[in-house]
Amino acid sequence: MNVSAYLKRRKQWVDQALRRWIPASQVFPPQIHEAMHYSLGAGGKRLRPILALAAAEAVGGKAKEVLPLACALELIHTYSLVHDDLPAMDNDDWRRGKPTCHKVYGEAIAILAGDALLTEAFRLLTRRDLMKGISPLRRLRAINLLAEAAGSLGMIGGQTMDILSQGKPVEKELLEYIHRHKTGALMIASVCTGALLGGASESQLKALAAYGENLGLAFQIKDDLLDVQGKKGKMGKAVGKDAARGKATYPALWGVAGAYRRAEELIQKALEALAPFNRHAQPLRAIARFVLEREH
Repeated sequence: MNVSAYLKRRKQWVDQALRRWIPASQVFPPQIHEAMHYSLGAGGKRLRPILALAAAEAVGGKAKEVLPLACALELIHTYSLVHDDLPAMDNDDWRRGKPTCHKVYGEAIAILAGDALLTEAFRLLTRRDLMKGISPLRRLRAINLLAEAAGSLGMIGGQTMDILSQGKPVEKELLEYIHRHKTGALMIASVCTGALLGGASESQLKALAAYGENLGLAFQIKDDLLDVQGKKGKMGKAVGKDAARGKATYPALWGVAGAYRRAEELIQKALEALAPFNRHAQPLRAIARFVLEREH
């Protein structure tokens, strides 16, 4: 399949829905809503929401029925980037090819914008006028999965250890913990919540969790590689910053060639996890290959 065309089309769906459901920039107080829309509109692949849409389709559901979930995933991901970029965290000036939120609106508004994006995700998931055809029990379970993946047992836990490990020798077990939680947790949740709302069985959820786990770790390894090999013009952010900050990365521990081989192995495992699925899972297969081959 033409994965570029698929990703572009699904990204348009998500972007249109975000503009429709998130409070408009002029809603009072406009400063916070402008900052939220600025960060959401800065670009990005929308990979996590697209994974949710593709997972829903893979189990026989309809992608557009789970669009609110897809938007919630992007809201959570964007909030994490806004906070990651802050001076107290990674102190980045550029994100997705634009000045970071705190560079445009100041640190205080950037912190509040991140808070608002995270909160808006759960408001969207619980709106009674959306996803009305989906069982309330499935919605509740999806919200619980997503909250766990975004919190201290998931993404926040990984980010915490990433910060605490800077400038220190890191064993491969800790490095894998950081990557599986900082990046992988939300990717697993994207696939599993999309499938859950699409009507997945327990066996399908187990297989898709394995797909998401391997894909998420491979994605972060590829990110590490791009920080070494990527070009700023394509990346839309600074490169070489991980080494400058003494961050734990796969290339630093395994070397560039070793890190790439590890990513290849993980993508193969992700594809093997999709063996029980038919042609409706083809987008998930194509996304796995895209993750390995991407240049930004």
